Amino acid sequence: MLILQLAIILLASKIAGDISARLGQPSVLGKLLIGIILGPSVLGLVNDTEILKEISQIGVILLMFIAGLETDIDEFKRTGKASMNVGIAGIIAPLALGYVAGMVIGLPPFESVFLGLLLSATSVSISVQALKELGKLKSREGATILGAAVIDDVVVILILAFVMSFAGGDVNLGMIVLKKVLFFGIVILLSWKVVPWVLRKFARLQVTESVVASALIICFLFAYLAEYTGVAAIIGSYIAGIAISLTKFKEEVTEKVETISYSVFVPVFFTSIGVSAQFAGIIDHLWLIISLSLLAVLTKFIGGAFGAKISGFDWRSSWGIGSAMVSRGEVALIIASIGLEAKLLAQDMFAVLIVVVLVTTVVTPPMMKIFFSEKKTRPEELALRKEA
Repeated sequence: MLILQLAIILLASKIAGDISARLGQPSVLGKLLIGIILGPSVLGLVNDTEILKEISQIGVILLMFIAGLETDIDEFKRTGKASMNVGIAGIIAPLALGYVAGMVIGLPPFESVFLGLLLSATSVSISVQALKELGKLKSREGATILGAAVIDDVVVILILAFVMSFAGGDVNLGMIVLKKVLFFGIVILLSWKVVPWVLRKFARLQVTESVVASALIICFLFAYLAEYTGVAAIIGSYIAGIAISLTKFKEEVTEKVETISYSVFVPVFFTSIGVSAQFAGIIDHLWLIISLSLLAVLTKFIGGAFGAKISGFDWRSSWGIGSAMVSRGEVALIIASIGLEAKLLAQDMFAVLIVVVLVTTVVTPPMMKIFFSEKKTRPEELALRKEA
């Protein structure tokens, strides 16, 4: 059955992506929407099985690995301050207004804080694909978005640990902070000293595709280490990509990993987001879903844009960066699951927030298209980059 479902997903996602592109939208939008149509909510041709989730997880890890491979490290360094501003501003706005919204709809204080925290999460895996299609992944805006996503992930997880420690959860805040520090310290050391050495050693092996295999081993180990220490796996794979991008094997790894990823795993990831959507009982909470969706979109959009603007971007680029931060994706789903288990979210609110997360994910590509599609790299922008 899995084999048939994979065939259906690959066929449908490629056709839907092409239709979306012909209609002037990023192809990823079509892949997201076709997932909803294929899934249990509409046609029921594809089920949200555990093995499909695992394949999807590999897809998002590889997508962020490719983003790391294609990151301009010099641009990344230059946009550090901008990334910090975008990341922090993109947390403050949804956290504050999410808390207010929770109090308005009658949630207890801790649950209201948790709602704000969940709305503060960001996952740029969808944005990465849109940036690639729009030719902006290697731009100053792209580097800022990726840097802000790393900052966002770490800060939100730390605040989550802090909140749960006060909410009665069995959480050792000091240990959580220590794990994060150890993770970044270890991966920076490995990236600097070990990764180039491993690639050189594997390149000498008399087996096929030894370099690509070693790159994937590094990618998956970094992702596992990130997840083990409480950082999102996609951050680990992204850092692994950056590490390999600094070696002479960058071009070979990028070309072959893209072939593997976009042939199977990435289409499954995009489509599975729609497949996992559950719309049962949506009518009963329709106004709450609409209200929280608007809040989720606007707070990240405006917060991220404000952070970009005070960092020296023009308004069009600022709105584009804000739109790229809107998608909550798998990061928010993980936080929602933690909240459900810790009884900081009721089951009906959990179901509502799953739909809200899906809405933020679906609206992100067309929003980015509006602000990024007509903005090309101009001489004055190049001059601005040199000054930054």
